Amino acid sequence: MTLAELEQKKAESLEAIAAAADAAAVEALRVAYVGRNGSIPALIKGMKDVPKEDRPAFGKAVQAWRAEVEAALAAKGGGSAGEKAVEADLTLPGRWFGLGSKHPLSRVIEESAAIFARLGFTVADGPELETRFNNFTALNTPPHHPSQDRTDTFWFGEDCLLRTQTSPVQIRTMMANKPPVRVICPGRTFRRDTTDATHSANFHQIEGLYVDRLPQKPVSLADLKSVLAYFAKAMMGDGVTVRFRPHFFPFTEPSVEVDFTCHVCKGKGCNVCKQSGWIEVAGAGMVDPRVFRHVGYDPEKVSGYAFGFGVERIAMIKYGIPDIRWLYENDVRFLSQLG
Repeated sequence: MTLAELEQKKAESLEAIAAAADAAAVEALRVAYVGRNGSIPALIKGMKDVPKEDRPAFGKAVQAWRAEVEAALAAKGGGSAGEKAVEADLTLPGRWFGLGSKHPLSRVIEESAAIFARLGFTVADGPELETRFNNFTALNTPPHHPSQDRTDTFWFGEDCLLRTQTSPVQIRTMMANKPPVRVICPGRTFRRDTTDATHSANFHQIEGLYVDRLPQKPVSLADLKSVLAYFAKAMMGDGVTVRFRPHFFPFTEPSVEVDFTCHVCKGKGCNVCKQSGWIEVAGAGMVDPRVFRHVGYDPEKVSGYAFGFGVERIAMIKYGIPDIRWLYENDVRFLSQLG
């Protein structure tokens, strides 16, 4: 096609668009000229057959034709007849666009950070890929402990693993800072658990650490209990209290398990707490002196406590979620209920 023929085709197309009587005719012309298989796209695809010396001028003319046709179609209200009918029918109901909401895990983490911030805690973060020293050795975990087995932990070589807890962030924080240290460490952790209603191979924890100097500011279990009691009330509501039960953890001594009174029945007994009136929530205790030695602290000059709880567990208790898998399936029907 020569440039003269191209100009003739352009004039004919613009005349046809100007003469179009209705939306259907305009749409037909749009398809014929600028649709996927229209005349103008066909010319653009055939540019390789145009003599090399004529391509610049020819290509410029084709693009000008396309621009004028699209402008003419827009002036005539170009679009499908169906779209025009929908736009013209003001009796149709409006289109609803659902608003997003925060995931329950994000809510618990943000709310926990805000609660502990009021008590002077700051948020510390660390890598998910950790060393054996930070994840086990510095936390007083013996080499023969089952948690170091490859059946329990995701290992990458002899000294690299996916962290099984957020405690390594506490180790990194103490190694980088002199006391006092007062931090919480929220984050994702990984263990080789078989996924079911209450277990997952990856989950979230929030761990807390407070260490201060002796004898100016001795830290005790009473301090730990007061902090967790405040957290329980702020997170679960008034009337919720805490209790400590003796337990064992390698990195704390003495160690305790922490229970909250059931926020549903207020300690009277119900299906949520299995009629006990209590819900196990966290592990805690006074930091073991050997942990202090690993990070370069003198256990004769400092004291401190540590605690940790699962974010998923708090979310399941707080929002009445019976299956941990619901938190990871991204089902908007479930998530929208918490909006």
